[in-house]
Amino acid sequence: MQDKDLMENELLVIKGVCDLYLHGTMESTTAEVHTVFKESLNEALNIQNKIYNLMAEKGWYKTENAEQQKITTAEQKFTAQNN
Repeated sequence: MQDKDLMENELLVIKGVCDLYLHGTMESTTAEVHTVFKESLNEALNIQNKIYNLMAEKGWYKTENAEQQKITTAEQKFTAQNN
């Protein structure tokens, strides 16, 4: 397996971990459990960010700029929903 494939797999795993920690944080029934999940989520998000940055540096994570028209349409849609 190549480095790029390993990094993609790591990124997918850490995204799944973040999702679990997020839901654990939201569903916590005590302040102590909430704090543990929240701290774990923040740590996992930091790991995710490091993996993303490494992949972006190597050109392994391509992003595209959103078209201005799509941004404007989304802004108008959500502004209208909130009014």
